Amino acid sequence: MSQQTLQAPADAASWLSATVDGCVSALAARVTVNGKLSRERLDALQAEASELARTLAEREAARAMLAYAERLGDPLSAGLAATYVALVTRRMLERLLPGGAFYGAAAATLPEAVAAFLHAAGSPEQLLALSELLYERTAEPTGPVGLGPDHREMRDLFARFADEKLAPVAEHIHRDDKVVPEPLLKELAALGVFGISIPESYGGSFVDHLTMCIATEELSRGSLGAGGSVITRPEICSKAILGGGTEEQKAKWLPEIASGERLVSVAVTEPNAGSDVAAVRVSARKVEGGYLINGEKTWCTFAGRADTFVLLARTGRLEDGPKGLTMFLAEKPAVIGGDESSFRHTQPGGGTVEGHAIPTIGYRGMHSFAVQFEDYFVPDSHRVGREGEGFALQMKGFAGGRIQTAARAVGVMEAAYRQAISYARDRQVFGEPLANFGLSRQKLVLMAAMIQASRQLSYHVAGLMDDHKGGMEASLVKLLSCKDAEWVTREAMQLHGGMGYSEEYAVSRLWQDARVLSIFEGAEEILAVYVVARGVLREKIEGVAG
Repeated sequence: MSQQTLQAPADAASWLSATVDGCVSALAARVTVNGKLSRERLDALQAEASELARTLAEREAARAMLAYAERLGDPLSAGLAATYVALVTRRMLERLLPGGAFYGAAAATLPEAVAAFLHAAGSPEQLLALSELLYERTAEPTGPVGLGPDHREMRDLFARFADEKLAPVAEHIHRDDKVVPEPLLKELAALGVFGISIPESYGGSFVDHLTMCIATEELSRGSLGAGGSVITRPEICSKAILGGGTEEQKAKWLPEIASGERLVSVAVTEPNAGSDVAAVRVSARKVEGGYLINGEKTWCTFAGRADTFVLLARTGRLEDGPKGLTMFLAEKPAVIGGDESSFRHTQPGGGTVEGHAIPTIGYRGMHSFAVQFEDYFVPDSHRVGREGEGFALQMKGFAGGRIQTAARAVGVMEAAYRQAISYARDRQVFGEPLANFGLSRQKLVLMAAMIQASRQLSYHVAGLMDDHKGGMEASLVKLLSCKDAEWVTREAMQLHGGMGYSEEYAVSRLWQDARVLSIFEGAEEILAVYVVARGVLREKIEGVAG
């Protein structure tokens, strides 16, 4: 692939990047008071801040796509990169129009060369040529993923498991609202997925964050609830223990988590404290030998089957905010068989924990629970870190959880694309395969480009995280991929027509599953405004990241 072939999209990406920088500067000026970022002014500009976060994510994805195309040097990767760069550049232009999020914020003069590129990148001829390259593929239907031999071997391993073990049970689990079958949990454990974020020295199978992304993507392609999502809670828990646990805690807990002997549920969210983790009210009162936990947690996924909660509770005053929070590992008996939608456990001293599953439209396989603690005793040995360190430890866990969630979104999108192109090839409309129509071709090309953009950005962020960087980038790729998963699964469903709305085809499940991705591991709005935009603007104004 010659440099000249990629020069036009590279020029467009350069214009996009410079324009985004101008928007950051303009918005920073509007939220600055006495040289500091004003929370009050940021609150007044939430819509602009949210749009800025999305724009920053698209810019990073465009860069990742260009790097991907340069590395692979083939016509399809170059075409997908050009399509994606054109897509996000057009979105940037819309934001600069009168009434747009950044109208008047930055110079919007579009170079003639970039305008010509946008015209060509959206032409029917280009889309037709690109769709032909996509249509002839059997392996890697959304384009070459660009992995080396070792990672490709890992991808093949998890792909086979997804196809042979997960896909056959995915519809049953979804339609009948079942939990992951015990034999499947054992097979997942044998595959090493519970320890994929845990170092070998503690019994895990951690290689690098890219391997974790690959495994998550492929397992999520087979089933979101029964596949890729089983990695999430061990990922969050192990990161917290590695970050703040004692050596004794690491030696005790991590091997059991890695082997699947111990299954965990995350108990952070509360009815009145969702994305605002610092507002957690569930209390942990110090008593002799430990703490008594009181209060209600919600959206505790896998809480019935799990035997351990990663619990964030308040040991300080409410006015202490995040500094008053502490992390605990609270044990309970696992519910195996019988009524898996509820549980109640009473300790010898009288403390209780009980929970009931919350009905959901999708994301089935583990159930999400509302859980009530009443004088529930947790020993001192189960406190992770010192009192007041819980918030920081939880955030470390969530950073890994966000890139893992991005990989889940890629897997769901990939599954939806495969369903869509298969159906479009077979479905006859007016005597022609649906896949032959120009609008179908356009949809499928855009879907492939968006999937590949999220994939390549997640791979890039995985490399950063191996170097103990990439916290902000993990938020960006989570923000991008989870929102795009809604569009991709929607369009896949649309290509099925009326059959897409039925439960006869798996695409309806994928659409329902995709909807949750922008809610958990950082709701889209909070992630955009108070993690991404706030962090970028604060660094611009004060020179301080975060």
